Amino acid sequence: MRSTRIALSAAGLAALASPLLSAPAASAAITPTAVTAVAAVPAVDCDYLPPLPYAVHTKVVNIRSKATTKSTAVGLLYDSHTFTVHKKSGNWLYITDRTTGVKGWVSGTYVYRDVRMCLD
Repeated sequence: MRSTRIALSAAGLAALASPLLSAPAASAAITPTAVTAVAAVPAVDCDYLPPLPYAVHTKVVNIRSKATTKSTAVGLLYDSHTFTVHKKSGNWLYITDRTTGVKGWVSGTYVYRDVRMCLD
């Protein structure tokens, strides 16, 4: 799911950049113009921002008794439910579904934090 999202983003950027890359070169001579001073914008550091919350990135995920796909499913975590993450073990998260009260393990393949990108 993550690789698809990246591929679409790259394709979208390529579509936006293609008119700029294929524009014909200007044939008119460049004339000097007055340059206005632009205040330097300080670089923004995102480290002070809190991490983004966890979210379910599919319609429904099994909540399991152990951190393995072979364990018993004890409930379902829907994308509309709120939940708390208590701990991580590899790619598995131990959660409490606040909507239903069910506790268990969910796969980090379907439940993860989005990544924040700060551009300066």
